[in-house]
Amino acid sequence: MTMQETLTAPPRRRISLGRILVGGAVSDLGRFPRYAAFALLGATLIWAPIVGYLRTAPLSYKSSVSLILPGSGASASMNLNGIGQASSYANSAFSSNSVSPTETYKRLIGAERILDAAATSLDMTLADFGKPRIELVDQTSLIHVEMTGGTPENAQARGNALLDAFFAELDALRADEQDTREDSGLAAIADYRESVAVTRNDIAALQAETGLMSADQFDAMVESTRLLESRVRDLAAALEEKRQNVATLEATLGIPASAAAATLKLFADAEFLALTDEIGLHAAALAEARGQYGEGHPKVQEARSAHAVSANAALARAARVTGLALAQLAALDLAPEGARAQLLADLVRMDADRAGAARQFETLSSRLQSEQAALLDIAPAAARLQDLQRDFTVAEAVFASAIARTQSTKSDVYASYPLVQVLENPSLPDRPSSPNRKLAIAAGGAATFMLLIGLALGWIRSALISRIVARPKTPS
Repeated sequence: MTMQETLTAPPRRRISLGRILVGGAVSDLGRFPRYAAFALLGATLIWAPIVGYLRTAPLSYKSSVSLILPGSGASASMNLNGIGQASSYANSAFSSNSVSPTETYKRLIGAERILDAAATSLDMTLADFGKPRIELVDQTSLIHVEMTGGTPENAQARGNALLDAFFAELDALRADEQDTREDSGLAAIADYRESVAVTRNDIAALQAETGLMSADQFDAMVESTRLLESRVRDLAAALEEKRQNVATLEATLGIPASAAAATLKLFADAEFLALTDEIGLHAAALAEARGQYGEGHPKVQEARSAHAVSANAALARAARVTGLALAQLAALDLAPEGARAQLLADLVRMDADRAGAARQFETLSSRLQSEQAALLDIAPAAARLQDLQRDFTVAEAVFASAIARTQSTKSDVYASYPLVQVLENPSLPDRPSSPNRKLAIAAGGAATFMLLIGLALGWIRSALISRIVARPKTPS
């Protein structure tokens, strides 16, 4: 280059830190290529990843499902005739402030064994199956679950598989809880059954030993003995009355009842009556002979002899009929005529009644003594039997209640794991959830706009700085 060209060429501008910070004039279009280059470079850095992501990212679809937990409790009751009532009650799942069933189920849905079971049902690995996105809706009992898949059908299938695995796990947990409770209850039931059997055997042994079947039987025996004792007392009073009546009539007639009976028996004999008639005839003949002759006259002696023969014959007949000795025949009343004969008959009847009453009194008294002795012997056994029967009733009631309680708890399957229902089945998405093209383009546009705003501020920074510097300071 010549000196003249050197003198006529425009001077080169040096790049300085001040120029970079302050910038040039707004009307200096010489800076435009640099700003255009920065704008192009920034747009490339913004849109290249976005376009690459939109072109290379695989499509994914989200299937959503909603679960709901009803808030009511559950109860079960069983009435046992003659024993009582067995009941169970499960509080509402939301009645406790310390335990949240929705949070519990959220953890359970995301448990690895449930995800593994769902993945296995679709012949997938746990990593390929993915994890659900679980959201609890505030102030409700709703659980919202989202599953992602490569196709709408695959996303819906994953949601269904997750639900099936979740409900299968719930059923398994409830069944395990019921089995655990039942196993613990069976041990108690076995003890109750053994107690009932032991008490029953004790009762059977005591019944076989004493012959006493129940406490009611002992009460019936006591009542029967009481009635028998009352009857014996009444019979004793009646017997004493009959004795007094017989004694009074014997004193009035002057003959004992046995003699009156023998007299009536004797005068019922026709041969004896004929002999007494014959004695009467010989007595009349003797009296007539005595009136005509002296005692030593042959006719008087003949009449006396005939009378004696007749009297002896009558006494012999009386002894044979009555079975009494001749000396006892003197106590007989040999003239029971008219009303006296009736009184003798009444005496004999009253004495027979007295004898019957005395025999009955003796029999019942002996029976009363026997029953009283038996009651004294069996009273301790009756008390023991009553205690055993009470123990048996209590043991049987406890045993039946335990069985009823075990059976009633089987209906309470939602006590620990509350009821959950599917409010919305897994949906079939109609558009992909990722990549979100609109969101990516909006983000790229926003970034580009912010880049342009930054470049515009850089373009006018000199004028802005000059204005700020030239602004007068306000006095303090």
